Amino acid sequence: MSLEDPEKEQQGALEGRSREDELADLLGERALSRDDHKNAPAFVIRPDEVQDVLFDLRDQAGYDFLSCVTAQEYEDRYESIYHLKRYDNPMDEVSVVVPTSKQNPVSQTAEPVYKTADWHEREAYDLVGIDYEGHPDLRRILLPETWQGHPLSLDYDQDRPQIVTLREHANPLEEDQRASGTGANAHSNTVESGAVDDAADSDTMYLNIGPHHPATHGVLHLKTILDGEQVVDVEPDIGYLHRCEEQMAQQGTYRYQIIPYSDRWDYTANMPNEWAVARAIEDLADLEVPEYAQVLRTMATEFGRMLGHFLAVGTFALDVYGDFTAIFMYAIRDREKVQNILEDLTGQRMMFYYFRLGGVVWDLPEPREEWFEKVRDFLDELPSALEEYHDLISQNEILQLRTVGKGMLPKETAKQYGATGPVARASGIDMDLRRDDPYGYYDELDWDVAVEDGCDNYSRLLVRLREVEESAKIIRQCIDLLEDWPEEERTIQSNVPRTIRPDDDTETYKAVEAAKGEMGVYIRSDGTDTPARFKIRAGCFNNLHTLAPMSNGEYIPDLVAALGSLDIVLGSVDR
Repeated sequence: MSLEDPEKEQQGALEGRSREDELADLLGERALSRDDHKNAPAFVIRPDEVQDVLFDLRDQAGYDFLSCVTAQEYEDRYESIYHLKRYDNPMDEVSVVVPTSKQNPVSQTAEPVYKTADWHEREAYDLVGIDYEGHPDLRRILLPETWQGHPLSLDYDQDRPQIVTLREHANPLEEDQRASGTGANAHSNTVESGAVDDAADSDTMYLNIGPHHPATHGVLHLKTILDGEQVVDVEPDIGYLHRCEEQMAQQGTYRYQIIPYSDRWDYTANMPNEWAVARAIEDLADLEVPEYAQVLRTMATEFGRMLGHFLAVGTFALDVYGDFTAIFMYAIRDREKVQNILEDLTGQRMMFYYFRLGGVVWDLPEPREEWFEKVRDFLDELPSALEEYHDLISQNEILQLRTVGKGMLPKETAKQYGATGPVARASGIDMDLRRDDPYGYYDELDWDVAVEDGCDNYSRLLVRLREVEESAKIIRQCIDLLEDWPEEERTIQSNVPRTIRPDDDTETYKAVEAAKGEMGVYIRSDGTDTPARFKIRAGCFNNLHTLAPMSNGEYIPDLVAALGSLDIVLGSVDR
C-alpha cells in the first residue's frame, strides 16, 4: 500500500507516526541523514541514488510535483535540493538534499522522473557548476555555451573577459530527413535572421522566431523546425536579459533591500512577488503579521493579479487575430483603472514596493471614504467589462477556430513539466496555493478556484477571465472588512527588528500564487543580515518549458497562439 493511501495516512496519524517517519521508512538506508529545513522534512541521499529515491517518492508517496531545484556551493561541497510537493496537497512537502564533493561535483539527473528537472538542472549546471550525469541535454540555458565559469560559484571571477562567438544554428532533424547524396553543405544557407534548409530532397526547414519579435513577448528566441508547414521541434532559447536577480538579492539586507527587486521579476503583475519574498523571510525570521495588514496585503495582491490577467487577455487577442483597436485597448483601459487604484494606495504605478516585513508600508489613502468609493465604482463596472471581453474574445468565431483544441497540454504532461497557475488549472489541475497552502486572509474569504479541463489555448483564456471575477469577489470582501475595522486596531506592521540576522544555516522554501503560477523563494541564512543563498522559483520558467509538447504537430500561427496562452514575462523567466 502506498504512502498516499488515505487509510494508511489516517492509521499512521492514529499511531502517532509523523509523515517524516513514514518517509524515512520508505527511503530506508538510502537516507544518509536528515537535514533541518523549516517547512519540509529534508533527507540527505547519495548522488548516485537520485532517480531511485525520487521514483519511490513520486510513485509510492505521491509527490508528483517537482516545484524547484536549488543548487548551491559550500566551502566543502556542492549541493542540489529537490523541492517536492503533491498537486493534491501542496502543504505536504519534502526536500531531497544531494551533496557532492568539491573535486567531482557529479550527481545523477532527475529528468527521467520529472521532466521539470530538465531545465532546472541545466540552470544549476550553468550558474553553479554541478554536472548531472545522464541528463539528456546538459548544456547552458541562460548563458552562451562559450561562457567561462559559473556565476554563482564561490570562485567566480566577475572581471574575467568573456568572448561570445556567433555561430549559425543547425537543424537537428536535418540528417534524419535529408536524402543521401545532398552533401555536407546542404544547410550552409542557414543564417541568424531565419533560414531555409536548401537540401533539395528535404522537407524540413529551420526557422528563427525572435529574439526581437512582438509575438515572443520579449527577448525570447524560438528555434523552430518545420516539416512542411507543421512544427516538429521547438526549443525556447532564453537568457537574453541577464537579470542577476538572485545575486543582487544575496547582496541585499533582509530588512529593506530585497523586496524592491521582486517587482522587477514579473513586472506585469508584481505585487505577489513582494509577498513571496516577504513570506520566505518572515518564515525564516519567525516574524508575525497583524491581521489588519493581512487584509491589506490580500486586497493589494488581488489587484496585482488583475493587472497581469488584463494584459494577458489583451495581448492574447493581439497574437491570435491582431485586434489592437478594440480588445487590446479595452484590456489596457481596465488595467489603467487598476493602476490608478494602486497608485493611490502605494504611490507607484508599476514598481509598487508596498510590502514590508511584518506588514505593509502604510494604510489606505485619506480620505478613506473616497478611495472606497473609487474601488467600488470599478468593481461595479467590471461585470459589464467582462461581458464585453466574452462578446469580443471568447465568443469570437475566429478566436475559437484558432484556439479550441490547439496547444493541447494534457493533465499528466502539465504535472510532469511542473506547470502551475492558469496553465495548470486550464489542464484540469485543481491547485491554488491561496486555498491549498493558505496565507494572508484568503482562508477567511469566500471565493472559488477557476478550473477548466479543455487543456487547450481557449481554456487558458477562460481561466484568466474567471480569475478576474474571483479577484473582484476577494477585493470586495476585503474593502468591506477594512471599512468596518476599528480605528484603534488598524495595525499595519508588527514590531520588526531593524536588523534581521536569522540563525546560521537556517533554510526555508515558501511560495505564493502569482498571476503566472507558483512564485517561490528558497533562502539559506548564514547568520548575517544578507542571505547566503537566494533562489527564485518563477512560474513563467516552468510554464514556458511546456511550449514544445504543446506545439509539436501544430502550425506556426498555432505556435504563436500557444506561446501567448502561457502569458510569460521574460523578466521572470531569466530572473
